[in-house]
Amino acid sequence: MKSIKYYSKEIQPSKVICIGRNYVEHIKELNNETPDSMVVFNKTNSAISDKLSYFNEDTRFEGEICFLMKGTSIEAVGFGLDLTHANIQNKMKQKGLPWERAKSFDGSAVLGEFVKFEEEDVKDLRMELFINDTLVQFATYDLMIYKPKQMIEEINSFMSIENGDIIMTGTPKGVGTYVSGDIFVGKIFSCDKLLVASKWKVE
Repeated sequence: MKSIKYYSKEIQPSKVICIGRNYVEHIKELNNETPDSMVVFNKTNSAISDKLSYFNEDTRFEGEICFLMKGTSIEAVGFGLDLTHANIQNKMKQKGLPWERAKSFDGSAVLGEFVKFEEEDVKDLRMELFINDTLVQFATYDLMIYKPKQMIEEINSFMSIENGDIIMTGTPKGVGTYVSGDIFVGKIFSCDKLLVASKWKVE
């Protein structure tokens, strides 16, 4: 089982639960339709990685605020990258087929370290992603279409959230492709306080 880092502990999530199309500007940049209901999909445990690998020129990064769950409560927060094989996903969507080949391949859930977080402070969260020292993505609680409480309630209405599961809350505008050697730095803030930063060099 793949694990994530939470202080000195190794946590093994049963799954990574992803929220799609949760930022208006991201929906626009990909020319997607705004969904009538929350888009939810899973990445398997085998998708989890602490390394950022280069797959091919079609692979897209999506930076996200991520929550480590204890049942239906947020235990900790961290930064994650949802990797996507974009052309494969587009073909699957056109045919009305599942997204697993595009979204749940091994190494597609790149997760940094998680830190303890008080759920009542969730409105203060902010995310920044830098690639080669250039800011490429920025997200806040206010920009989310579905807020964390809504995500948890919707997921829990049809699927169990196990202790240690991860919720990836969706990506803002600014997604793109990357190449070997790129340096990624993802940061999570509470207001102006840096909570955690994760750094990867693309292998």
